[in-house]
Amino acid sequence: MATLKEFEEALKAHNMVSALAVLEKLREKDRAGRSVTRARRVAGRKMTPELAREVLDLHRTTSMTQQEIAFKLGVNQGRVNEVIKHGKWLSGDPAAPEAVARDRARQRRRRPDGRATKKPRDTGKTSGGSSKPPAQPQLSLGDF
Repeated sequence: MATLKEFEEALKAHNMVSALAVLEKLREKDRAGRSVTRARRVAGRKMTPELAREVLDLHRTTSMTQQEIAFKLGVNQGRVNEVIKHGKWLSGDPAAPEAVARDRARQRRRRPDGRATKKPRDTGKTSGGSSKPPAQPQLSLGDF
């Protein structure tokens, strides 16, 4: 299948001026009808406690995604995640509502013995110290 560029080059090679003019008019019409602009990279604003509170407020009161919040406030989506999940950039006041919410979330993640829970990593080894014998191959060269 030929690309549009190859098609245009073939029209030029055959000196089909009227077809090239029609092609150019179609391109102009296509450009004029586009409503979607190119995406732009968000140059991040410096994260402050006030901006962090605004992130939390938008997260709590709207159904906006982290990406939408980041775009609206002009910050990086990763920073929005850190504010929401980890309470970063909030003031040092332990009585602040966001600090209380962060501490409650941390407490929910703790075990009864006080240690933080961690997701177990799958190392491929079985627990208990004994390893399983390797699986036997289903087919070998001698089977053919």
